[in-house]
Amino acid sequence: MTIARMAGKVVAWLVAVLIILIAAIAMFIFTFDWNRARPMVDDKVSAAIGRTFTINGDLTVSWHRASGETGWRAWILWPTFAARNITIANPDWTKQRYFATLDEIDFQVKLLPLLTHDIVIPTINLVRPSIDLERVADGRNNWTFKLKSSAHPLEWKLDLHDIRLDQGNIALSDQPQDVAMQATVNTLGHAIPIGEVLKQQENKSRSASADVVGKRGARKLSTQAQAAASAASAASASGVSAAPTTPGSPASAGQPPASGTAAAVTQPKSEPQYGIGWTATGSYKHSALSGSGKLGGVLALQDASRPVPVQADVKAGDLHVSLVGTVTDPAHLAAVDLRLWLQGSSLDRLYPLTGITLPQTPPYATEGHLTGNIKAGGSVFRYEKFSSRVGGSDLDGTLIYTQRAPRPLLTGEVVSNLLQFKDLAPVVGADSNASKARRGATARQPANKALPVEGFRTERWKAIDADVKFTGRRIVKDPALPITDLYTHIVMIDGVLSLEPLKFGVAGGAIASDLHLDGRERPLKARASTRVRHLKLKQLLPTVKTMQSALGEVNGDAQLSATGNTPAALAASANGEVKLLVTDGVLSRLLMEAAGLNVANVVYEKLYGDRTVHINCAAADFVVTDGVLDSHAFALDTDDAVINIDGKVNMKNETMDLGVHPHTKGFRIFTLRSPLYVKGTFKNPHVGVNPTALALRGGAMVGLGIVNPFAALIPLIAPSNNKPLPCQQLIAAMQSQQPTAPPPGQRKKAKGLRLPPGTPVGDATRSSVLGMPLPKTTR
Repeated sequence: MTIARMAGKVVAWLVAVLIILIAAIAMFIFTFDWNRARPMVDDKVSAAIGRTFTINGDLTVSWHRASGETGWRAWILWPTFAARNITIANPDWTKQRYFATLDEIDFQVKLLPLLTHDIVIPTINLVRPSIDLERVADGRNNWTFKLKSSAHPLEWKLDLHDIRLDQGNIALSDQPQDVAMQATVNTLGHAIPIGEVLKQQENKSRSASADVVGKRGARKLSTQAQAAASAASAASASGVSAAPTTPGSPASAGQPPASGTAAAVTQPKSEPQYGIGWTATGSYKHSALSGSGKLGGVLALQDASRPVPVQADVKAGDLHVSLVGTVTDPAHLAAVDLRLWLQGSSLDRLYPLTGITLPQTPPYATEGHLTGNIKAGGSVFRYEKFSSRVGGSDLDGTLIYTQRAPRPLLTGEVVSNLLQFKDLAPVVGADSNASKARRGATARQPANKALPVEGFRTERWKAIDADVKFTGRRIVKDPALPITDLYTHIVMIDGVLSLEPLKFGVAGGAIASDLHLDGRERPLKARASTRVRHLKLKQLLPTVKTMQSALGEVNGDAQLSATGNTPAALAASANGEVKLLVTDGVLSRLLMEAAGLNVANVVYEKLYGDRTVHINCAAADFVVTDGVLDSHAFALDTDDAVINIDGKVNMKNETMDLGVHPHTKGFRIFTLRSPLYVKGTFKNPHVGVNPTALALRGGAMVGLGIVNPFAALIPLIAPSNNKPLPCQQLIAAMQSQQPTAPPPGQRKKAKGLRLPPGTPVGDATRSSVLGMPLPKTTR
């Protein structure tokens, strides 16, 4: 036997042995009962995750050619591992037995990368996974695992490309947040780009806005947003800022899209895509919760450096939240970049969700761009270039929320081009009971009370500090008497709220106030100072034809302090002074006669025309003591008559007892020399002599009293006496004696205006007013 022949036989035997070995291994792999390996797999996984892991069904391995491969690799069989009926136990303190259950899991493993210690898995399929998430009141949760750490570096690397979900279910019970929710999760049939979802959600959210603020309000909101988009595009064209992009795209960092439509026009090729869809039902804060949305792929949730696309459309009670954008590092919530839509019954109901103190309002709808960089103790969120409708009013601006110690800070600027005065009523609880019910308020206004009894939520004032500037270009209460150029600087620090200044234009003049509300203790302590300058009589009553020849002005000052937790309580405890002055001007004689000076002359003037009456001067001085307004001096002098008003208005029980004393100059066919009177309550005034004219003033008094207690006497101005007033001396006295007020909660009787010698004053009603003795008066 030659060496060559011997070598040939050895090689032949070796090949035969190798073939037999491969066949044996293959037969073993294909026929081996892998269920015998379940105990080992269970033990290994349980030790790694710190929970009991069990494969209750079959563990199998099958071999298949890989899809998507070409060339010789397409002929290689890959092992496909499958396990059925898997459970992962919960801690013993949870309600449910299992943290997770799974009907089946299967995946393929590439063979060749195993030679380099790489485990490459193209796809893992999860069939009907069910996860139970629980957090109890003391903060313990079941989704935090104590993973076993290895003392040696791992020699194997896992490369997982995709996870597919089939009919996944998630149950969440979060006691600290009062959330109970059931969600269904599925892999989408195909990836959906974020730009397409953004455009769809924008159309859907704007349609939903019509259900809250009406179709007209929704159209106006859309116009506001489009105007913002145009402004952003113009700024981009001029090089001021970058072009709008999709939230979460590489070019969008720090750049808010002007609107969803504008953002979706040009999408970068690398824009994020959605791979998972979900729906949810349950409750939040005892309110029904339902919603749906989309997420990026499951693996994207584990990449801390790549923004994950998110979309949600959720209703919780009367709150509707929609968002489209990205979240960076979802496990630790490092940053957000979202287009955000909100609709609800009142802005103050966002407090449980956001912790931000906002006022009570009518129903609202808003949309804007929310960005946030999140870090422990110093997160910053910006709600940029938002557009809102609140009732019939528009609001636009940017707000910034900064997390800090000891309280977070809200800063920004808000602008309204048209603000309906009625939309401010809920801020002080002056809206109807039906409106209160819609916005979830528990207080109801008694039928016999005019001043609001709904309390201020001062406990929320300590939750956040604020520094916000508000501008209202046009505020409408009466379309004929608009308020313009409203501006206020709202500052809240540790429960102390100030509006300094609060100023606006009206009737060709201006009213400026400084308000200070200390909510650190109960009852609330308030201080207010107000300056009225150059209000034109002609413009104060623009719809009264006979007032159009009046050229006079109204000026005044007020200082008030009070304590109380409701507007009514503040009015009932008010102390201070109010002074008003009308300087030289003219007034329609027809209006003066209509006030009750001479009934016969009213008829005469309507038949034969009207002439003007010269106003020499008018002055009013009110002293407020424990909620009682006392007209120490109130006189108006014209060429035809002198009129005085005296008496008291009691804000505690909302009653009034005023005497109106007209004294004509010269002969009249029929003259009313008996004093007129106004008595009764704010809701039911009783007027003597001329009930029609004075009842209208009584109604106006109630309307003004809701907003400002001392302003309630303005509609009652109609002076008296038969001797001319010493106008120059009176004006000098008013200008030199500024109003004062004691500190809140302290009673210090104001002195009132000292009238010059010889100034006529009117008779008080001959009985005591509101149970209080009246000072003696002289003619």
